[in-house]
Amino acid sequence: MNDLDLQHLRRAIAVSVSARANGNHPFGATLVDATGAVVAEAENSVVTDSDVTAHAETNLVRIASRQWGPEELAGHTLYSSCEPCAMCSAAVFWAGIGRVSFALSVEGLMAVFSNRPDAPLHSMGARRLLSPGDGVEVAGPALEDEALVAHTGFWTGP
Repeated sequence: MNDLDLQHLRRAIAVSVSARANGNHPFGATLVDATGAVVAEAENSVVTDSDVTAHAETNLVRIASRQWGPEELAGHTLYSSCEPCAMCSAAVFWAGIGRVSFALSVEGLMAVFSNRPDAPLHSMGARRLLSPGDGVEVAGPALEDEALVAHTGFWTGP
């Protein structure tokens, strides 16, 4: 990853902080075109939309696929505050987005839940599901400590 990647990851982390402030789970994503310009961003809205599929990445894919086809999206990068889950990875694949870069790994997120066996997490993330052979490059994790800040104190409960 280069400095531009880290800059975009920090923006995705900032979007995750916004999601938390808006009453949702702390996840955020940005979409960057081939020139390096941010063209869309989305936060998790699972709680406020009452929709378990409203992860930041799937929300972003919905926005992107309405504006661009797979040919254009092949040159885009989706930056995520956390490694995309299986559902989000599939959405990225079907949209044709060519690259995913993430901050916090699935393992890093799962460590937050080490005392919560009931945590609604699945260990299969983008690194296991997507590959250049499928047309999707995956880069990450990076900036895990920075990405964890949005999660600090959020996931408490029985």
